[in-house]
Amino acid sequence: MIHSKDIDPHFKFLITKEPGGENITKCFSCGTCTAGCPVREITDRYNPRKIIRMALLGMKKEVLSSQFIWLCSSCYTCYERCPQDVRIPELMNAIKNIAAREGYIPSAMKIQIELLSAFGRLLEITEFENEKRKEFGLPLIQGRTEEVKKILKELGLKHEEERGPA
Repeated sequence: MIHSKDIDPHFKFLITKEPGGENITKCFSCGTCTAGCPVREITDRYNPRKIIRMALLGMKKEVLSSQFIWLCSSCYTCYERCPQDVRIPELMNAIKNIAAREGYIPSAMKIQIELLSAFGRLLEITEFENEKRKEFGLPLIQGRTEEVKKILKELGLKHEEERGPA
């Protein structure tokens, strides 16, 4: 049950201001997006029609905190079939961007941020990998992370240990 105090009537307008979210208010819940969605065939947790409906109703916290917004595979099947040109993959990216800005980041992405902060990439390059690269005539990879840390800091995505006490 959702209480009226938990509804944000301006949420849909926040989405329309985000690149990719401009057409959310065109949706009239025909269900074409859900019928052709390959992710929907695998899991009932992902339902583009339901996500859009919840967003239009102002269920901001439920939409942004849910794990299902991150399941869109951006296959564009829904985009090609939508009679209202809602552009659902782009809409999902807009919602994800808002969620990330507001701190609703899935645990897998938090781990990726930690890896980027620690190694400057998603995988640690050790001496073993550099030896193999040398054998193949490839340049050695240096473990430079300062540039990546600057970018993460600028984006507000610093590594948890760097944030300090809450």
